[in-house]
Amino acid sequence: MKKAIVLNNLKHSFNNKIVLNNINLSVDEGEIFGLLGPSGAGKTTLINIITGQLRCSDGSSKVFEHDSYNLSADDYKEIGVMMDNFGLYERLNCYDNLKFYQMVDGNDSKNIDEILIKVGLYGAKKTNVSNLSKGMKNRLAFARAIIRKPKILFLDEPTSGLDPTTIEAIHKMILEEKKKGTTIFLTTHNMYEAEKLCDNIALLNEGNIVEYGKTKEICRRYNHQKKFKIHLNNGEDIELNINEESAELIKEYIINNKLETIHSTEPNLETIFMELTGKEFDK
Repeated sequence: MKKAIVLNNLKHSFNNKIVLNNINLSVDEGEIFGLLGPSGAGKTTLINIITGQLRCSDGSSKVFEHDSYNLSADDYKEIGVMMDNFGLYERLNCYDNLKFYQMVDGNDSKNIDEILIKVGLYGAKKTNVSNLSKGMKNRLAFARAIIRKPKILFLDEPTSGLDPTTIEAIHKMILEEKKKGTTIFLTTHNMYEAEKLCDNIALLNEGNIVEYGKTKEICRRYNHQKKFKIHLNNGEDIELNINEESAELIKEYIINNKLETIHSTEPNLETIFMELTGKEFDK
């Protein structure tokens, strides 16, 4: 599998304060990679470095084998970026915002209406950005990021502060991009979002990656209790160790139609973050 992003011993500091420390990471082409961490963990700084907006203090960052800080104009045509209020012109309407970026890329504007329909903004195509809701601005920012049909898409907290309906719409669009083969680098502090969308995730805390892997594998790795939690039809809650004796008891509950729900005790990502850092996952 080819690598879309490769980071080696990457470090960055602001005013002698280390914000990213020895980041080693690779992202395969076509995967959705999630970088999870609380506000201030260094997520946005890392995106700025990978996309060449900021030079790292030490180490290296490459996108499609090209050094991030020396990306060419052609390289940038293959990169889409969605960040908070990034690249939206308040005095222009939705259509003209997208048309402007098409002109910058030297492309025609034939597919703008198609993109606006895709993100649910066709009815607001003549509405100025200043008059859009936060959710509508996020949809437009997503449209701006994908209109050039990028090979790699950077999404920095794409659903932060949005209502559930808009979140689901953006999730659907992200998964549609993956189906096209687009590599997606997603930062979020939404654990549900990461579990739903990402092939692999990394937990970032104070500039350090403290865990990496597939969500379910990480949760199993930290399943110290190894128990079943059972709720019976009579309202009784029971915890059972995972063993042969418990299996027989569960079988009996099922045969006698006593079992209502059964769950393993695998921790979620937020619980794991607390175990690794001793801190709550502050949003």
